[in-house]
Parts: sequence; structure tokens; C-alpha cells
Amino acid sequence: MSYLGAYAAVGVVLLIGIGVFVGAITANRMLAPVAPNPAKLATYECGLDPLDTDWAQTQIRYYVFAYLYVVFAVDAVYLFPWATLFAEDAYGLVTLVEMAVFIGVLAVGIAYAWRRGVLAWDRSWDAATRAPAAVAGTTLRRVEEPV
Repeated sequence: MSYLGAYAAVGVVLLIGIGVFVGAITANRMLAPVAPNPAKLATYECGLDPLDTDWAQTQIRYYVFAYLYVVFAVDAVYLFPWATLFAEDAYGLVTLVEMAVFIGVLAVGIAYAWRRGVLAWDRSWDAATRAPAAVAGTTLRRVEEPV
């Protein structure tokens, strides 16, 4: 197989994938029954009637934890190829320094997030500074304690 033949094979697989996707969407549009009514268009909440409007605010801490997870998942993706390349003689010291810088940048980021109180799940906010206030003791409360 020639050099361009490999790209042609990738292109054919890509076209087949796009064709299957478009075919599935088209079949769904053509075969699915369409009978809209108010009951079907209502917000579904575990079989109960909705109690409020459809607008709900989500706390930013969920996004922050998701973002931190993505950062460290990407870190793990870079660690596996580095570990295989580190074993070779020609790249040992260079890759060690590069990975030390990479992990150092991540460590500075996680230290900054920790210092700012981003990683505290249950925290109180200082209204004057709009920053996390110091949480005394543990972040866990007993069940019988009032909130």
C-alpha cells in the first residue's frame, strides 16, 4: 500500500462512518412517530409533576471539580507515552526534565486551587470579599446538627 493509499483507506472509513450516522438520523426522522402534546413536552421529574419553572441554577463547584478531573485525566494521558519513551537511552534526561516541568505546572495549579478553597466541598463565603471564608474544623457535619 502506498503512502497516499493509507490516507485513502482512512478517508473511506470516515465516509462510511458519516454515512452510517446520517442514515441513522434520517431513519429516525422518517420512522419515529410524531405526536406532540403538552404532557410529552412537560419537564419530567421522576414521574412527578414539576414544582417550579424549568430554570435551575447549578453551583459552579460542580464545574470546577469536572474541570480539575479533565486536567488530571489529560495529565494521565501524557504520562503513559512519557513512561514508554523514558526507558530509551537517548531520551532519558530530556524527558525527565520535560515531565518535571509539566508536573510542576500542574502542582502549582492544584496548590493555587487548594489555597483559594476551591477544593473544599462544603464551605462558607465571606460576603464582603466574595471569597471563601475559613472553614473551622472539618467540612463534614453530623446529621443531627442544624444547618
